[in-house]
Amino acid sequence: MGLFSKKDKKPKYNSDEEIPVIRCSICTGEKTAGFKNKKTGKIKEVMLIECEQDLTAFKIKYGIKGDIEKVY
Repeated sequence: MGLFSKKDKKPKYNSDEEIPVIRCSICTGEKTAGFKNKKTGKIKEVMLIECEQDLTAFKIKYGIKGDIEKVY
C-alpha cells in the first residue's frame, strides 16, 4: 500500500435520513440538486443543474433511480 494510493470513493447519501430533491427558483428558473433531511426539512445543495446531462450525472453519481421531487 503506497502513500498516495488511489482511493475509489463514491459519494453517498443516507437514504434513511435524506431524500434527493431539485430546488427550483420561481424567479430566475435556476435549478440545484441536493438532499432534503426528512426530519428537519433542511436542503443540502450539491450541484447546479443547467441541462438534462447535469441531472443525469447527478443521478449516476449518487445512484438515484426514478424521478426526483421538485421543491419550489
